[in-house]
Amino acid sequence: MITFLQGTLEESWPGRLVVNANGVGYEVRVPLTGEQAFGSMGEQTKVLTHHHIREQEQTLYGFPDEDSRDLFRLLMNRVSGIGPKVAMSILSGMDSNDFKQAVVAGDTATISKIKGLGKKTAERIVLELGDKVGVKEAWETQAGGAALTPEKRAKNDALLALISLGYKQADSQKAVENVPESISGADEILRSALRLLQG
Repeated sequence: MITFLQGTLEESWPGRLVVNANGVGYEVRVPLTGEQAFGSMGEQTKVLTHHHIREQEQTLYGFPDEDSRDLFRLLMNRVSGIGPKVAMSILSGMDSNDFKQAVVAGDTATISKIKGLGKKTAERIVLELGDKVGVKEAWETQAGGAALTPEKRAKNDALLALISLGYKQADSQKAVENVPESISGADEILRSALRLLQG
């Protein structure tokens, strides 16, 4: 599994990058709005990736930050009928925060305006992410980030990461709450919660 690439940005096209990592050129599919997020040609860059393997091909999808990669994985893993291409279209068609707000508000009209999505797909996204996965509350908490303490923000980030990995919201919430207070930082809370869920 390739989780990130670090190297020189060799090529930058709409929706596609080539990163030279130690002499190997990796082609990476990226959101259409995200090319500038990876820097200029010839500069060092770091691209977070999702390595998608199918029978006939392997594709690297790239993201400028954890938030967009988590949203991509959440869409693919938790919404029926959405594969990597549709998930990438969603990230290309709408800012991650605007998309989350639309899901929280149940705004299917805005979501259905994204290229490649229709009304039924938008309704399915709101239903499956908002109601079945239970991600609405965590996204609402994330939207009020300025008012959150660093501890609460870290716990919420860990909760969202667990949900994007496929764990149920209730189980994830319980695991995060059972992490000892001495553990801080979203990454450490996530590791500890994963141990609790797997133990």
